[in-house]
Amino acid sequence: MEPVYASVITTARLLWLAEGLKFEISGVENVPKSGPGVVALNHTGYMDFTYAGIPAYLQGKRYVRFMAKKEVFDNKVSGPIMRALKHIPVDRANGADSYHQAVEYLKQGELVGVYPEATISRSFELKDFKNGAARMALESGAPLLPTVIWGAQRVWTKGYPKQLGRTGYKIMVGVAEPIEPVGDPDTLTAQLHKSMSEKLLELQDAYGEHPRGEFWVPARLGGSAPTLEEANRLDAEEKAARDARRAARDESSPE
Repeated sequence: MEPVYASVITTARLLWLAEGLKFEISGVENVPKSGPGVVALNHTGYMDFTYAGIPAYLQGKRYVRFMAKKEVFDNKVSGPIMRALKHIPVDRANGADSYHQAVEYLKQGELVGVYPEATISRSFELKDFKNGAARMALESGAPLLPTVIWGAQRVWTKGYPKQLGRTGYKIMVGVAEPIEPVGDPDTLTAQLHKSMSEKLLELQDAYGEHPRGEFWVPARLGGSAPTLEEANRLDAEEKAARDARRAARDESSPE
C-alpha cells in the first residue's frame, strides 16, 4: 500500500459521491493482476486520468503512474501530490526523459498511463495517435491496455466551465483486450487506434441519450462539438499562436 495514493483515492471517491457520478466499468479482467501494462486512454477532458485508474484499482488495488504535462508538476498545490503519486512529468519541448522514466516503471512491473492523442480532443472523437505508447510497450515488453472513457467531458473539458457540483452524470470506462507488443511502432499504433475506436463506439451506443445540440455530444451524434477536421484546424491555430508567443518571448529575453 502507498498511503498517499490510497488517501487520494479515498478523497476522490468521496468527491465522486458528492457529485453523484454514476460509473459503469467494464473490462476489469483485461488489466493484468500483476506485471506491467501501458494504459492507453482517450483524452476528452481534464479529469480523464482520475477515472482511468478505476479498472486497475478494482483489479487488486493496482495503481497507475500517469504521464502528465510538466506544468501540473510545477503548480504549488498539485505538484507535490503528483510527485508523491509517482506520476511522470512530460516536457513537450523535450520528452526523452519522461519516455525513459515510463519505460523504467514498466520494466519494474508498473502500470503506466499515457494519452496517445497527446492533447484533449475537442471533437470527442479519436484524433491521430502518436506512437510513443507503442514504443514503450515494445521496449519494455509490456502489453498495451486500450482504455476508453465516455462522459468525462461533461464534467470538465477544454473551452467550457467545469461542472463539479452534484450533476449525477454517468461516466463509462471500458478496457479492451490487451494488445501484445509485437511488430513495429506504427503498425502497433494503428492496431491500438482500431481497438480504441471500436470500444469508443461500443460505449457511446451503451451510454443512453445524446441530446442534440449539446456541447459534449460529437457532431456525428447530432451534438454541437466540432467535427474532427474542425477540431484539428482549431488545434493547429492554437499551436501556431502558442509558438508565436514563445518566439516573441525568446526574442525579447536578454541573452
